[in-house]
Amino acid sequence: MKDATKCLHSGYHPKNTEPRVVPIVQSTTYVFDSTDDVAAVFDDPTKALIYSRFANPTVMAVEQKIAELEGGVAAMCTTSGQAANLLAILNICRAGDSFISTTQIYGGTINLFGFTLKKLGIECIFVGEEATDEEIEAAFKPNTKAVFGETIANPALSVFDIERFAKIAHKHGVPLIVDNTFATPILCKPFEFGADIVTHSTSKYMDGHALQIGGVIVDSGKFDWSNGNFPELVEPDESYHGLSYVKEYGKMAYILKARMQLMRDFGCYPAAHSAFLLNLGLETLAVRMKQYCENALTVAKYLEANDKVESVMYPGLENDKCHALAKKYLKGCSGVITFVIKGGKANAVKFMDALSLASNEVHVADIRTCVLHPASETHRQLTDEQLVAAGINSGMVRFSVGLEDVEDILADLDKAFAAID
Repeated sequence: MKDATKCLHSGYHPKNTEPRVVPIVQSTTYVFDSTDDVAAVFDDPTKALIYSRFANPTVMAVEQKIAELEGGVAAMCTTSGQAANLLAILNICRAGDSFISTTQIYGGTINLFGFTLKKLGIECIFVGEEATDEEIEAAFKPNTKAVFGETIANPALSVFDIERFAKIAHKHGVPLIVDNTFATPILCKPFEFGADIVTHSTSKYMDGHALQIGGVIVDSGKFDWSNGNFPELVEPDESYHGLSYVKEYGKMAYILKARMQLMRDFGCYPAAHSAFLLNLGLETLAVRMKQYCENALTVAKYLEANDKVESVMYPGLENDKCHALAKKYLKGCSGVITFVIKGGKANAVKFMDALSLASNEVHVADIRTCVLHPASETHRQLTDEQLVAAGINSGMVRFSVGLEDVEDILADLDKAFAAID
């Protein structure tokens, strides 16, 4: 099936007389015929549903749909994109380990990687996307377990060179993890370019309607976890009576370890109703992404020609520094545009406050146009040096183009620019 068809049909296949729409299984628990049946599932939770902290039929249908869209073997939903990235790392890193991440990632992820994981004894080594192969390789340590990047960086709007970073990661025997939130599998499938694990904040384009927070981890099933660098996936897990994930589950070892260990202990699994709402968003994802890209390119060209704009970052523009990478990896550049207004923060704030159609809110990738000032809001905790490394300055505005008529969006921009002296 093509992506548009998968959006509607993957993950749930009703049988004779069953509901056409994915049903909401609103239950925390499941009934067994005997004590032995329950014991068997505690030994191996893949045998049956046991408790909705691990898995739920509604959520599982969404997981399968996302896995099929990405081309992976399996997926696990979480309560947020932050939780997805956290578990993706914790599944292969422990105290004393390190991993590499590009600096051009979401500010909240920088805080998670650079501060919170540091408290847990896991070091994040940051490198710029523009670093040479030699500079990236120099960042590796004997304890480095993964490489991380974002397909389309938030809010820098740079495009991650997936293939290059994958080759470097694999040379050192570690997986490449790619946050594919802004692109979604409609615009980019990182597994096709060598990525091993994909994460998403499903709160963004996948949901699309600003209804609920969520995340997901998708496993490609292609990485060799038995290469000697990941003993926890190979050696017996005493919390499951000596089970070896690689031996027992093969290509699904990574994602099942994440579910059986981390989801068991952290319990950051979404509710059935949240997954039901996410599925409604997924059903129209292919149609929406096409329109987001079309509207955003029109707006980006308008901004590029505006004399009150210092610079525009949108990979779909031919003059953008990432345009060549966008052509290689993307089937569209999403609906998010980053631009710098002349006059710095004062003019950026004046511009944003004059908008009426676009909402000033801490969100992005919505059906409605929204706007945000990264330096004051999402990236407020970063130091000046970190802001520069992330490609952010005080005049920068992140503009998330929605699905309104593009002429109305342009009219709103005209009014806001008129408010700047």
